[in-house]
Amino acid sequence: MRFGRHIVIAGLLALVAGVVSPAVASAQVGGDTEVTVGSNDNIFSQNKQNEPAVAIDAAHPEVVVAGANDNIDLEACNAGDPTTCPFTPGVGTSGVYFSFDRGHSWTQPTYTGLTARDCLGPAACTPHPGPIGTVPGYSESGLTSGGDPAVAFGPRPGSNGNFSWANGSRLYYANLTNNRPDSETIKGPFAIGVSRTDDVATAARGGAAGQAAWMPPVIASRQSSTTFSDKEQIWADNAESSPFFGNTYVCFASFRSNSQGNAAPQPLTVAVSSDGGDAWTQHQVTPAENNPFNPRHGFGRSGCTVRTDSHGVVYVFANQFAVGMPGSGAHLMVKSFNGGKNWTRPQTLFTAVDTCFLVQFDGTGFRCVEDGVAGARDDLSAAPSVSIANGAPTGTGATNEIVDTWVDGRDGPAVVHVFTSYSTNGGATWSAPAAVERAGDRGYYSAAALSPDGSDLYLVYNAFTTPLLMDTTTPRGLVGVVLHADITAGGAPVNWTQIHRGAVGDPRGSSQNNQVLEFLGDYVYAAATNDYGVAVWNDTRNAADCPAIDAWRASVQAGSPIAHPEPQNDCPATFGNSDIFGGSFPDPTP
Repeated sequence: MRFGRHIVIAGLLALVAGVVSPAVASAQVGGDTEVTVGSNDNIFSQNKQNEPAVAIDAAHPEVVVAGANDNIDLEACNAGDPTTCPFTPGVGTSGVYFSFDRGHSWTQPTYTGLTARDCLGPAACTPHPGPIGTVPGYSESGLTSGGDPAVAFGPRPGSNGNFSWANGSRLYYANLTNNRPDSETIKGPFAIGVSRTDDVATAARGGAAGQAAWMPPVIASRQSSTTFSDKEQIWADNAESSPFFGNTYVCFASFRSNSQGNAAPQPLTVAVSSDGGDAWTQHQVTPAENNPFNPRHGFGRSGCTVRTDSHGVVYVFANQFAVGMPGSGAHLMVKSFNGGKNWTRPQTLFTAVDTCFLVQFDGTGFRCVEDGVAGARDDLSAAPSVSIANGAPTGTGATNEIVDTWVDGRDGPAVVHVFTSYSTNGGATWSAPAAVERAGDRGYYSAAALSPDGSDLYLVYNAFTTPLLMDTTTPRGLVGVVLHADITAGGAPVNWTQIHRGAVGDPRGSSQNNQVLEFLGDYVYAAATNDYGVAVWNDTRNAADCPAIDAWRASVQAGSPIAHPEPQNDCPATFGNSDIFGGSFPDPTP
């Protein structure tokens, strides 16, 4: 949620016991449905959701869980100064959503915690206990959580500490967390918190019982007074064939300076748990050097993905940034062969060119954007999304093929690729990058999911359907697309087919909370079984463009700001209403 070549600290999370029935949405005509079903679409920024994650329970493949940055419980702009739409201190933004029909319909439970959703103005807001639509338990621990959601299922440990699917499944939900305004629970600006539940059915119902189904959050990162932990991903070793079956891994960028992410040093870290997430051991797996003039170590590294194969080998991938417009960075890989105790040196895989085609002021610093003036930041567009066919839940039939996808700007702003590359030998060699985007789509973010048996590949991407625009008055297009490919005996994805294309929305209707730029976050996500794939993406089909905001944004970028509009009074009600949409897609070539 916060990482970039400049960090903006915004976003938080809240938490405690429950009361209201969960919101529910069913699949709509056209093959997709809204995942973020609980928020009020007519109040900014409560209607703002982005950065989705999704996971399928390998042992119970009907069960799917998603996470997203969700402002459902924040105060309205009209609370206090009507030109500001702040992140209410202490109120949370880590939404959680459940599906028990393979992602065809979704439920967002309501718990009780620190909330500001009834702060509608004109009085200034004071958050208080009440209904929340985010992961519970942080406030009681002296914390708030701040989005960047990551979800994974693994086996539950038994009373003897051994992992088995027969014990049931454990859901892990990782996110950023910081101190509640009145506490000093952690050191540093942000840590990585991990929440867990062994009873997703009860958790999904919300209320007091649903809240009690969640264990208290555990801090997975090692913190100091200057540590800003960011951009985490989580994975549980879910193949019974692995000697480290049940181990859980969290990778993240660890900023170690008072600049809160704006300066060196910045290594990539992996936290490892072998007891179901109770205790974590941290390992620095890359150098900490952050030097834009040193091509060996580059301008920092982030956007990691962590996965395991059927033998328990752990793979961590990340993006090494570079300076430029666009910057020619690279994907890195590190591996562990002993359950995360030791790690190989970082290996540079191949070039990944970012989509920094225009730099815009975001209110405090500068961001790279792809769609146009005052557009949506694209910090991690070139970061790797990786999937491994590890044969989960048993490991039987695993090919252990690896597929990497990313968005690449090497051919300029007019043709922004969605690339894939694959390896069939543990990452020793990789295929040449292959572009898979549909004609006219300018890739923004992508994610891949191999079926556990390695026979099918699902890929989701967000793309802009309009060129890089140098004004804020011309309509823009954002779309979510899902592709499918068969995997040959040699590992090559073939017969690419578009199995879904969502409705086009105008990203100008999305917004940072300070309204200076659009906001769509940093991720899309996919997961798969041998029978189906599920995908989630950022969507603005229900977001209204606001001409007053367009004009103000243009004036800010020109350096001569006009009067700041009042979003709730000067804009359509659904301004800012960015959603997470998703779909469930049966294997088209069974």
